[in-house]
Amino acid sequence: MEENKRDNAIATGQDNAASTAVKEKPRKAPSSNKPRQLPPYKVLLHNDDVNDERHVVLSILKITKFSLAEAEGKMREAHNTGISLILVTHKERAELYQEQFRTFDLTVTIEPDA
Repeated sequence: MEENKRDNAIATGQDNAASTAVKEKPRKAPSSNKPRQLPPYKVLLHNDDVNDERHVVLSILKITKFSLAEAEGKMREAHNTGISLILVTHKERAELYQEQFRTFDLTVTIEPDA
């Protein structure tokens, strides 16, 4: 008799275990596009007549993860050519680097890497 009640409850959707509905999440249509990349920006160090070479190198070391040789190379390039590409990153991070270099009285500009 119990078995008949259970069978009837299942058939009519009244059995708690059998009638528990799971709401499915709506599925997004598959996207053929890759995740959007932020446009890259160059961080450029400019030569100036104010800061000595040691200050420039030490500032680069404090702000970036460059080795001493890399920092010296960036400083030397800016000294010899007037400008040195420090790195390429997204705009928000490039602006952050620009502000950090500014706190050390170094001239750094950013521009789109096109």
